[in-house]
Amino acid sequence: MNETMPHDGHRPNAHEEVEPAAAAGPDAHHGHDAHAGHGEHAGHDEHAGHSGHGDHVAMFRRLFWTMLVVALPVMAFSRMFATILGYDLPDAGWVGWVSPVLGTLMYVWGGRPFLTGAVAELRARTPGMMLLVALAITVAFLSSLGSSLGLLGHDLDFWWELALLVVIMLLGHWVEMRSLARSASALESLAALLPDEAERVEDGGTVRVAPSELRLSDVVVVRPGGRVPADGEVVDGTADVDESMITGESRPVTRTVGDTVVAGTVSTGSALRVRVTAVGDDTALAGIQRLVTEAQGSGSRAQLLADRAAGWLFWFALGAAALTALVWSLLGRPDDALTRTISVLVIACPHALGLAIPLVVSIATERAARGGVLVKDRRALEAMRTVDTVLLDKTGTLTRGEPALTHVRAVEGRTEDEVLALAAAAESDSEHPLARAIVTGAADRNLERLVASGFRAATAVGVTATVDGHEVGVGGPALLHEHAVAALGGLEGWTAEGATVLHVLVDGRVVGALALADAVRDESAEAVEALHRLGRRVVMITGDAEPVARTVAARLGIDEVFAGVRPEDKGATVTELQARGRRVAMVGDGVNDAPALAQADVGIAIGAGTDVAIASAGVVLASDDPRSVLSVIELSRAGYRKMRQNLAWAAGYNLLAVPLAAGVLAPVGFVLPMAVGALLMSASTVVVAANAQLLRRLDLSPAASARAVLRR
Repeated sequence: MNETMPHDGHRPNAHEEVEPAAAAGPDAHHGHDAHAGHGEHAGHDEHAGHSGHGDHVAMFRRLFWTMLVVALPVMAFSRMFATILGYDLPDAGWVGWVSPVLGTLMYVWGGRPFLTGAVAELRARTPGMMLLVALAITVAFLSSLGSSLGLLGHDLDFWWELALLVVIMLLGHWVEMRSLARSASALESLAALLPDEAERVEDGGTVRVAPSELRLSDVVVVRPGGRVPADGEVVDGTADVDESMITGESRPVTRTVGDTVVAGTVSTGSALRVRVTAVGDDTALAGIQRLVTEAQGSGSRAQLLADRAAGWLFWFALGAAALTALVWSLLGRPDDALTRTISVLVIACPHALGLAIPLVVSIATERAARGGVLVKDRRALEAMRTVDTVLLDKTGTLTRGEPALTHVRAVEGRTEDEVLALAAAAESDSEHPLARAIVTGAADRNLERLVASGFRAATAVGVTATVDGHEVGVGGPALLHEHAVAALGGLEGWTAEGATVLHVLVDGRVVGALALADAVRDESAEAVEALHRLGRRVVMITGDAEPVARTVAARLGIDEVFAGVRPEDKGATVTELQARGRRVAMVGDGVNDAPALAQADVGIAIGAGTDVAIASAGVVLASDDPRSVLSVIELSRAGYRKMRQNLAWAAGYNLLAVPLAAGVLAPVGFVLPMAVGALLMSASTVVVAANAQLLRRLDLSPAASARAVLRR
């Protein structure tokens, strides 16, 4: 970005990377390009596909409850189950066929998802969880059927265990699908943030229409407590707007004329009139939905590891089962061989392992979205915990990217407040960014609002208006030259800091001067301090001159500064840091940040940024608060801990339980029953799911993340 503010006349802060689509038209009063705001958002395809999750949840829910009902008579009329519990079955001939008939139904109907999944894994030559489940229920089914037909011994009647296994597996898959659907529901809840109707201004009145009927440049009324129906620019009114659905912060922000508002946010306290600037797929809300969708479909190193582990477990289980069958057969106990082999295959089902990673990543992605952290690429989220250097772009990231009043100087017996009040009155009719900064500066000091008339603006000169019977002018060197007066002395420090210097004249005499510069965000210092507390090195990159960059860096405690960097050279700066052995997270918001975002180990686009920046980043921060970077680090670390815990539990459980199921402790009189193994397998799944759910407790708001780090 071009981060210095020019001093010739009354120009706006002109960024080199201003998006053509976002640039505003010429300022009517100053004759210069108006400041291009950062509120424009990328157009994205509508989110689709979440109905698939909902369909799977409904299917497994129905199938589970149906099979549970069927399983009750299968187990109750099973001879082995009756023997275990010590009750007698009726002597009627039909009793012996209840379990085989209903058990076969359970195998064919209830086991179908696992059987078809096994076929798919075989075709893809990627054996895993579904193949193991299918193998277990198939062995149980065949042995039970053989026993019922008199081909095998009665002690191999495993109908009740088959029923229990199918029901438990369906329950586990229902839990998994429901958890994934909850992640998808984050997107559905975002879509639900849009109001059912919008009030469009037509012929002096308003007409209620659906948000989908709005078009660009329509003006809509947002009532107090109402939701904004589409992205737009405020054209009338001032209100506090609840943007927590975008930023994750609960504190409302003030939006007034010229500010952008986002669809789904809530106006509180007063009404606004908003000119629509984006509809449908081009809104920020649609963009968020698209980003989360991409995140949930992106690959993951940890997921690849879990998939490989499931494949290894297949061969481990198959080998253990074969060895079990061989050993028990050699011992002359074929019935025990079959029983122990079935038990091994049941215990080895990697259901918990299959949940260990995807459930954590799914919940983490959903939780991040609700906290204003939009994860495009899961691998970027995983890599964030290993980053040791955070490279921050200055303008729009550490600073606000718009001018703010920084200094006031008064002469001619005037006070600073008098000079500022006069300047604010003269600028009150201008929409120029510098004019707005002056008016805002006066409002921040609670100065009396003076009335001006006869407003006039001259390109590259400044503005003039009549205030309390005196002609007040505000402008740069050209205005001073026009009135043949000299600039005030001693202002070199302001210019060295990169500020735009404007003089205030009353009846042709200089009465003071104002300095306006790109304001450092209040949150930046806290963000840098917290990053240091986490052991990260903080580096700033900017197109500003060295003195300007050093001033900001010293104020914030930045470790290293790259100043005067041209837009096309930012990617090379990232490469230079990586050549030193650093793992770099680049944080930026502009078009010229895109190469650096792509080159970095983790690219983070802040404040929604631009289309190109978002496309180049793995993580997008809906908030423009630099402390949001801490939220990404905290989520990455928490998610990694949960992945390790789940993998350790799931894999450890299988490695311990399989030998027990095989009968290694049989010499001391302990043999793990198949039913107990199935229950333990289910318990393992519940533990993994419950552990992943703990991620929902994380508070990922920027302020909370910073506080959590600084308290350590």
